[in-house]
Amino acid sequence: MVATTTPNAVTPAQAALGLDRRRLLGLSWAHLLNDGAANYLPGVLPAVLVSLHQPVRMAGVLIAALTIGQALQPLTGWLADRLGGRALVVAGLTVSSLGGGLFGIAHNTWVLVVLLLLVGIGNAFFHPQALAAVRSLSHGRHGLLTSAFLVGGELGRGIWPTAASLVVAHLGLSYLWLVGLPGLATVPLLAKVSPRLPPKPGTGNRVQWRRHTRPMAILMTYQSVRALATYALSAFIPILWHLHGGSLVSGASIITVMLVVGVLGNLYGGHLADRIGRLSVLVTSSISAAAFIVPGIYLRGAWLWVTAGPLGIALFLTASSTILIGQDIFPENRSMGSGMALGLANGIGAVLVLAIGQSVSNTDLATPLWVIAGLTAATAPLAMAFPKHLLRHQGASGAEG
Repeated sequence: MVATTTPNAVTPAQAALGLDRRRLLGLSWAHLLNDGAANYLPGVLPAVLVSLHQPVRMAGVLIAALTIGQALQPLTGWLADRLGGRALVVAGLTVSSLGGGLFGIAHNTWVLVVLLLLVGIGNAFFHPQALAAVRSLSHGRHGLLTSAFLVGGELGRGIWPTAASLVVAHLGLSYLWLVGLPGLATVPLLAKVSPRLPPKPGTGNRVQWRRHTRPMAILMTYQSVRALATYALSAFIPILWHLHGGSLVSGASIITVMLVVGVLGNLYGGHLADRIGRLSVLVTSSISAAAFIVPGIYLRGAWLWVTAGPLGIALFLTASSTILIGQDIFPENRSMGSGMALGLANGIGAVLVLAIGQSVSNTDLATPLWVIAGLTAATAPLAMAFPKHLLRHQGASGAEG
């Protein structure tokens, strides 16, 4: 007897593909909420500084405290690979959402700094295991699907500053607990949809540190400057706007435009890297980002929003490429590789923001922004120093092992 199937029958392969898509969507949604609750501070920073009676240069300290905890990502990435499962992803979203929701009740500067450090640690738990989970679902389309996941985070980082500024403008700082609720409500869903990764025993392949030192140093330098540019612009542009008489919400919306429109760069950058290679994407991003930073120093009014969008695209064009390079540098431990490319570089960028922030005065923000533009442009020739095998385009080589 010949077995027959109905036209609408779902094959096991189709069912597995549908499950993978739901998991990717769930991880991207969790990424949006995690990064939103953990990165909305720039949108309300002018109000926070006023409430704490702190000068503008304190902005660098607060942004550094928020992001320096991400330097733990190589360690949490190593831990994620050893433990497997999904516990670190769940814990990360919980801590980020809880810590971000408590910002508004911190009436002392150093209490706020402790909360900011806590949120950074939550981010360090979330990202490496989440990125490894996404890679397990990608089936060779690493650049495109990693970009799709990263879009969730960029949307969160873009939307939440304006959302938080609206809360503060209409209800006050003490109601910022509202921004943490969506993430906490999503924790049970994430615990169900996140893939359960297999643990890698400690007796597995050892990390070849000597072999990886040079390419990782190049990547760390490139990514640290990129983190510096992103964090400094997110912190200083709303303050610059506020110093020229702009409202809290409109200043936050400039950051929202930069980060949300930047999603296009994130998505298309991953596609381009798969098609034409990573080097072209890295160099183009460096040059174009530097070119758009400079006008933003002097423009006023609607033109600031006009340049914010292309600046965001340029900044995030390399998002998936640099993470995948980090994973490819450390094939023995891809979670640690992505943790170094994303987290450690962000931590170094946070220290750079702290250093540059000390040169900021209540009247002069142009000088540090010029420095950032120059450093960003200088990463273009740096990208050419990567070993060629890290710059190949994945579309030609197929799936990676």
